[in-house]
Amino acid sequence: MASFHVIAGASETLEHTRIRKIGISDLFDALRRGVDDFMVKPSHIVFLCLIYPLVGIVLAVWTSGNNALPLLFPLVSGFALIGPFAALGLYEISRRREAGLDASWSHAFEIRNSPALPAIAAVGIMLLAIFVAWLLTAQAFYQQVFGPAPPESLSSFISEIFATGRGWTLIVLGHAIGFVFAAVVLCTTVVAFPLLLDRDVGAYEAIHTSVRVVLANPIVMAVWGLIVAVALIIGSLPVFAGLAIVLPILGHATWHVYRKVVESPTSTKPVG
Repeated sequence: MASFHVIAGASETLEHTRIRKIGISDLFDALRRGVDDFMVKPSHIVFLCLIYPLVGIVLAVWTSGNNALPLLFPLVSGFALIGPFAALGLYEISRRREAGLDASWSHAFEIRNSPALPAIAAVGIMLLAIFVAWLLTAQAFYQQVFGPAPPESLSSFISEIFATGRGWTLIVLGHAIGFVFAAVVLCTTVVAFPLLLDRDVGAYEAIHTSVRVVLANPIVMAVWGLIVAVALIIGSLPVFAGLAIVLPILGHATWHVYRKVVESPTSTKPVG
């Protein structure tokens, strides 16, 4: 029964969650609300998100050896794949602030008391598996293009990537492969974690609802994915420091996107 609850959730929540159709203006309103959440109490939000840029810096140093250089970009970009899980505390802060509850930073860790915690862990493990699959795929593709020999130096590695035909093949096709992984994560988790925090549902219902959200709003969700990707690129400069601001805003905004697109059980608003 415990394993059933992880997958399906509480029995009364197994019916399909109702989905709204939203517009691109709703995304910008969600971003505005995300900025507002961040500005109200920025100190604890930055504290929560400092882990992300610090990990990025550590990874950059760790992969500075020639053998690991080809994995530097896949590692850094791959963190976007587990970003929805890393933002759990931010969703909780936005949820509490919306409900008029105390939104101090200590409450971000109250997710450990959520009845859906096992389901949250299950979806998190799925994201971790996708992240590992991305790294293995990126490594295999690099070796397919450049062979198994490691780069001789950082300068030669950069020259090979940007000044040769096979380097541009790696860039173009590598980004295409990465897009596939990012699309899978977007489709399966765009509202999964906010839903799990908000209701006692299971992993299947959370993932299924995310897929239904994307199917009901394909263009809008594609724009949302583009906004997230561009924001993460901007936030990575310089040396990932901007992520301490970008990540909390995106995390809070994701909560508000969820609230706009997934109808509350007690809502009387029409569904698009």
